Amino acid sequence: MRRALPPLGLLLAYGAAFGAAALGRGLVVYDDHPGQLYRLHHAIALGPAPWRLDPGWWAGYAELQYYPPGAAWLGALLHGISWGVLGAVTCYEILLWAAWLLPGLATYWLLARVLGSGWLALPGALVALTLSAGARSGVEEGLRWGLVAARLGWGALPLLGVSLLPWVRGSPRFPLAAPPLLAAVILLHPSHAPAALALLALGAWAGGGSRSGNWIRAACAAALGLGLAAVWLVPLGAHLRMALPLAWGEASLAALTMGLALRPLVLVLALASVAAWLGATRGSGSDPAARWLLAWPPAAAALVALDAWVAAPLGIRWLPGDRLVDGFLLALVIAASLAAPILPSRFPRLGHAGAAAVLVAVTALLSGGAPEPSLSLWPKWGQWPTYGELDRGVRLGALWQALREAPPGRVLFLRSAVSLQYRPEWWRPHSHVTALAPVLAGRDIVNGTFTHPAPVAGAFYTGSAVFRPVTTLVEQRDGVSLFGVAYAEMTSRAFSAWCRRLAISAVVTTDEDEGRLGFLDADSGFAGPRRVGPFLVYMSRTGRPLPAPAGFQRWTWPATGSGAWREVPMAFSPNLRARAGAAELPVGGDDAGLLVVGAPPAGGAVIELRHEPGAAEEIGLALSALSLATLGAARVRRRGEGGPAQTSGS
Repeated sequence: MRRALPPLGLLLAYGAAFGAAALGRGLVVYDDHPGQLYRLHHAIALGPAPWRLDPGWWAGYAELQYYPPGAAWLGALLHGISWGVLGAVTCYEILLWAAWLLPGLATYWLLARVLGSGWLALPGALVALTLSAGARSGVEEGLRWGLVAARLGWGALPLLGVSLLPWVRGSPRFPLAAPPLLAAVILLHPSHAPAALALLALGAWAGGGSRSGNWIRAACAAALGLGLAAVWLVPLGAHLRMALPLAWGEASLAALTMGLALRPLVLVLALASVAAWLGATRGSGSDPAARWLLAWPPAAAALVALDAWVAAPLGIRWLPGDRLVDGFLLALVIAASLAAPILPSRFPRLGHAGAAAVLVAVTALLSGGAPEPSLSLWPKWGQWPTYGELDRGVRLGALWQALREAPPGRVLFLRSAVSLQYRPEWWRPHSHVTALAPVLAGRDIVNGTFTHPAPVAGAFYTGSAVFRPVTTLVEQRDGVSLFGVAYAEMTSRAFSAWCRRLAISAVVTTDEDEGRLGFLDADSGFAGPRRVGPFLVYMSRTGRPLPAPAGFQRWTWPATGSGAWREVPMAFSPNLRARAGAAELPVGGDDAGLLVVGAPPAGGAVIELRHEPGAAEEIGLALSALSLATLGAARVRRRGEGGPAQTSGS
């Protein structure tokens, strides 16, 4: 154990230095970070039940039902166990540190256990820690861009490997830590679930003992893991058409393969894993754990190919191949690390520490690449902007104050983000900081966020909430189109109709759109613009009321109008119920994803709305409770049996 301390200390020291430079200057707000922080606010304010409706974005959405809730739950847990002492921002910053360090530390733990040497585990752990290479879970996208949940789930994969290791090496004990870790991967980001299930299945194939018994144990672990996650998975599956697939990446197998093949580091890792495989197959009495981990990259690659060749053509776009590549890359790093003992065996004078130094130097030389590096070895100055810096630059505080003064109604942001560089390209550095308007200005918003799966977001992007994949990023639409209509073709009448339906009382854009908003300038219903820093703020001359809060997850709306249905400026959700007095009213969604309620009986003056769990939510909760009870009973039984406890995985 003591031999592992120096390399682990070096890894931690490097991680602390990088983290201090990137994360230690204040709340990072580059790209998606503000929206991820908003989801944490959601979990704190509304509690952990994923189906609870949040009115803050897109006219109302069960935000954590249609986006993996694990990261927000972890932040809310930190807030709760500190009795509220740790605010949402502090909890989020702790999550960022965890997301940064977890892949490296978890990979180090797994490799040190398999290789028996902390020094030989260090190079692979460093690569896992700093890997970017276009991976959604890498440093650039998973940490700097703000895809925090994806990186946390990615970092949990080696922990699952650690839990399974004693079982793969022949322990007859069921790995009781595996089901919770599998559930954690799913709840943090299900794009890593295929890689996790492959790791579990390969453990049954490579492990010692009875092959049939191994498969039974693997099936039980998978069932319990899925059962623990059922509280989220079952309602998600039941209402999956409420989440438009975000399929904006290039997921064809040819493009994914070419993107990896052009990176020398990936090619070297692939060659190293082949060398490790040859060494394992030629040796007598080889470690089953080596066979297990060496089989992981081919299995992960097969899953990527299966997604590209089968799932995508069938229209199954929720787990695109560019997301599944992350699992392949991590598996490749771990498999390649198993070749590390070859170097000290060929050059004994190096020793393990010298071999680690050589391997770290080689990976550093291969760290380059474009458009992002293969390894992000140090944060670049200016690429990790903080809220304080952005506030001073664009007067965010003044914008929040202006929005507080707007008439009742929602705020429509014509652009999804605030530019950090005044360049014409849509992919220029930016921050979706306006996603925090519900928290910092107390106003519900439409747009001002990253690309989103809500049906109302689909209507904003294309003019219709019809179910189809979102294949174009919202940033590509900024300053180009609204509700599926080009700026130049949008009429004042059409724009006004959308504002009425969505109860918009303020419109915000930036000075980049000045002179291009004829449809808004000609709308007599709006006054302005008022200039606040780079922002142009248009205020409605009259308020547009929203459904009034009437308790937890309850609202009221006047039943005025004529015809068989009443329009309500609120997004439809399958868990919404309506009544007028003692009469239950039918509910539905219109072409924009907004709520319509059946006309109340004569005399009904107020429609009462409530958002509550249905059958799918209750079934999911029951399955998770049953799985947790089963796991607890297995733990109690094991303690009652006595005998030595496993050091991990039990």
